[in-house]
Amino acid sequence: MKLTKDLINNNIPRLKLQDTVRKALQLIDDYRITHLPVVSDGKYLGLISEEDLLDVGEDKGTLEFLQEHFLQVSVLDRVHFLNAVNSSIQYDTSIVAIVDAEKKYIGAATSFDLLKVLGTFSGAAQMGGIIVIELDWNQFSISEISRLVESNDCSILHLNSTLDDLTGKLTVTLHLNKVEVAAVVATFERYDYDVVYYLGSEKFENELNNNFNNLMNYLDI
Repeated sequence: MKLTKDLINNNIPRLKLQDTVRKALQLIDDYRITHLPVVSDGKYLGLISEEDLLDVGEDKGTLEFLQEHFLQVSVLDRVHFLNAVNSSIQYDTSIVAIVDAEKKYIGAATSFDLLKVLGTFSGAAQMGGIIVIELDWNQFSISEISRLVESNDCSILHLNSTLDDLTGKLTVTLHLNKVEVAAVVATFERYDYDVVYYLGSEKFENELNNNFNNLMNYLDI
């Protein structure tokens, strides 16, 4: 299991209250990020954003006078990495500050680091087919969905669900361990599941066959 402390990027610099706005902007530009952590005597004070630095201007002295602009957001070092992903998304930051229970600064993870581990977590690096079904919330049953998939000698590598607040519909995305998904799609449709999208080798092969048949029909003309 990946914890936030396992994703610390040691290349990310930290700022001090005595650092100038000019220095902070230069570091943000050098490292191509939008935020940097500010630390005093090992204690985390918050994130300063490029936007706030640009608003005050390079000639506005040190960060000590900008503490009201610090973004007070961080994640603990021993929680699941998805907490860091959620923080980065919620606050739209390119880094996530990681602290211990006493608010001591441990390090930072970049959004790119989080994206890489999220890709591994979701199984994106593994080959397989994708099936997306849409259903009512009260119809959702992981056990039944798994049973239908496994009845076709397939397994679910990853399952993700999102709820549309407007329609009340649940969209379930399945990442399977096989690229041949036509039989699984047919099974879902036979059980009245609304398959809104699928991606597998059969779809590609069917498109090739259709294109070939169209060409032959054209040549016959």
